[in-house]
Amino acid sequence: MAYSTEVVQRARVRLAQAKEDRESENRQHLAEAYTRVPRIKEIDMQLRRTMAQAAQAAFLQGSDGRELMEQIREENLGLQEERARLAEENFEEGFLDETPICDKCGGSGYVGSTMCECLRELCRQEQKKEVSILSGSKESFNQFRLDYYPDRVDPQYGASPRTIMERNFQNCRRYAATFNLNAGNLLFVGGTGLGKTFLSACIARTVADRGYSVVYETAAHLFGKLEKARFNPTEESRREAEKFTVCDLLIVDDLGTEMPGQFVTASLYSLLNDRMLAGKPMVVSTNLNVDEVSRRYTPQIASRLYGGFQRLTFVGEDIRVLKNRGF
Repeated sequence: MAYSTEVVQRARVRLAQAKEDRESENRQHLAEAYTRVPRIKEIDMQLRRTMAQAAQAAFLQGSDGRELMEQIREENLGLQEERARLAEENFEEGFLDETPICDKCGGSGYVGSTMCECLRELCRQEQKKEVSILSGSKESFNQFRLDYYPDRVDPQYGASPRTIMERNFQNCRRYAATFNLNAGNLLFVGGTGLGKTFLSACIARTVADRGYSVVYETAAHLFGKLEKARFNPTEESRREAEKFTVCDLLIVDDLGTEMPGQFVTASLYSLLNDRMLAGKPMVVSTNLNVDEVSRRYTPQIASRLYGGFQRLTFVGEDIRVLKNRGF
């Protein structure tokens, strides 16, 4: 799962702080133990001495070396047993364990070249926070209300808006719950206020909760960041633009509300093409139909959006208007 550089960096900072906090706590516990039970400090000094003696004995040959090593081993075990007994008699369980923040990686975040689960969990948490900031609230599938959609059959669709939207809702929830890198693409099409943004945010949050890297952007913000990286390049703008190609799931909300132009058209084509060739999933929402997409951008872009995405048509009445009426 590909996390952005910023997400990994924030997670590593948190892990380093947690590691330092644990080590500081262990040092405080040891200092308290030395004060309350001075014999523990004496034992620790003796244990360090036996370690040095064992290193020297390793160079001795024959029976003398083996006999000395056995004596050192017995002394060391006896000291450890005495230390454990004193700790048990004077302190709560685990007070002097000096356990690392993570048993697998020791707090480094990596086991060899593989990211440890402790760091991966922090990445998941940071990714979730990033999605929360971008979507602006805490949308949940459980909050989706089908009663906003009329239950009478619409002759244009041969079904009621509620039936159609229930099917869309189930498709979105299933997509998020079973998301993987082969999940494919979704295209939300329909008028304003019909739930496209809400369900996009629900997908973003659920997929991020499952540990995948998600970038959620409105079209206007996305193209603004791409334009900045192209014409005012900095390390930060480059990293921002890179997110759109490396993330596991890219969600583009409100396509068609950005300022049109050649740069936007070229950038959209490249983004769609690159991610589709790489097999990286996308969710795109728009108020535009296929003809409007062709006119605003190009027929090639319309072909990719309407041919390479599973289309979910959103129908009904503007929910914002209904809420204002007291529904």
